[in-house]
Amino acid sequence: MSRTVFCRKYQEELEGLPNPPFPGPKGQDIFENVSAKAWKEWMAHQTMLINEKRLNMMEPSSRAYLSDQMSKFLSGEDYDAAEGFVPEGK
Repeated sequence: MSRTVFCRKYQEELEGLPNPPFPGPKGQDIFENVSAKAWKEWMAHQTMLINEKRLNMMEPSSRAYLSDQMSKFLSGEDYDAAEGFVPEGK
């Protein structure tokens, strides 16, 4: 049986991640409070941001920007979208 978490983004009980996405306190917080569904959506959104904004992940400023956007996305706050992106169904 899969484990469930109360998802910070969707504010409901959903299937959790099988393990923390990365080491350390931030990875553990995501493991305990973010659903697999929200994480999968973040991964797709992260890819769009990296490509659209041409982020260089070797630069500390790009990593800091992405980390900030991840926190906003997973908390249900307003976050940056790729320019010209229209979500499905809109």
